[in-house]
Amino acid sequence: MSFSIREAVDDDARFLPAIERSAGQAFRSVPELAWVADDGVMSVDAHRACIATRTCWVAVDEQGRIAGFLSAQPCGQDLHILEMSVALDRQGRGLGRRLLSAAYDDARKLGLSGLTLTTFRTIPWNAPFYQKSGFYLLPSDMPDARLAAVLREEAQAGFPPGSRCAMRCDVVD
Repeated sequence: MSFSIREAVDDDARFLPAIERSAGQAFRSVPELAWVADDGVMSVDAHRACIATRTCWVAVDEQGRIAGFLSAQPCGQDLHILEMSVALDRQGRGLGRRLLSAAYDDARKLGLSGLTLTTFRTIPWNAPFYQKSGFYLLPSDMPDARLAAVLREEAQAGFPPGSRCAMRCDVVD
């Protein structure tokens, strides 16, 4: 089955929380993080806000069904990835890399300097995946107040201390 990546449209937003829930089921294989599979997801309205700023992309199959998405928001000179999810039964087909590529290409066209995100340090489909895709870990004592605040909020939401990290991919012309 082939997939294409396109910019999301408003009607897509209603399907994205279910994709995120499906992707979250992978956390059931990590006992200390199994609760993430039942945790909250981005709201339809939050996705619509990303769609309105043209910073949301979807992976669709030949029938037009959404298999994954990346929702982001501009933050100064960076594009911050709020969530990237691929449906559990569609993982391992390169869709995540293709979604990242679409976000990177648009960030370059907009003249932004980087992509940022927060993620789990050791989960294979989190930080190690992003490192293979050109991201690097930012030091824990990083000067970026915005990302430090996101990590604090995540800790307050119940993520185990030290389990999350901030990452960046520099956008090059």
